[in-house]
Amino acid sequence: MATDSTAALVDRLAVFERVVEVGIGHRTDVAAELAERGVTVTATDVHPRDVPGAIHFVQDDVTAPTPSVYADVGAVYALNQPPELHQPTAAVARRAGAQFLFTTLGGDQPAIPVTRETIPGDTVFVASDGPGR
Repeated sequence: MATDSTAALVDRLAVFERVVEVGIGHRTDVAAELAERGVTVTATDVHPRDVPGAIHFVQDDVTAPTPSVYADVGAVYALNQPPELHQPTAAVARRAGAQFLFTTLGGDQPAIPVTRETIPGDTVFVASDGPGR
């Protein structure tokens, strides 16, 4: 039986005042719970998405990003992010002076240097080539 990692992800990310979720897709639970805790959340995706009212949505492609979307955030994060997007997202976070945290799909391994944090039901990868690392 899989453990729901949402609460642990929210706990890990709630230490930041402002975050950007890259590739929100249809899973808005983490972003919504962060917003409920007072975190300012911007969600991005290459496709238009409906998000809960407390979340600001911007259509953006992390491989050709709009830098202002990521300005003044403490963290950029992605859930179930495919390996081909690890490097571009890490670069966006690095340019913004933000940490980059992400999860992968099942057996996918990180395509960038990371430290691993085990949380209930998942592993959070923290890019180790950005600010403060």
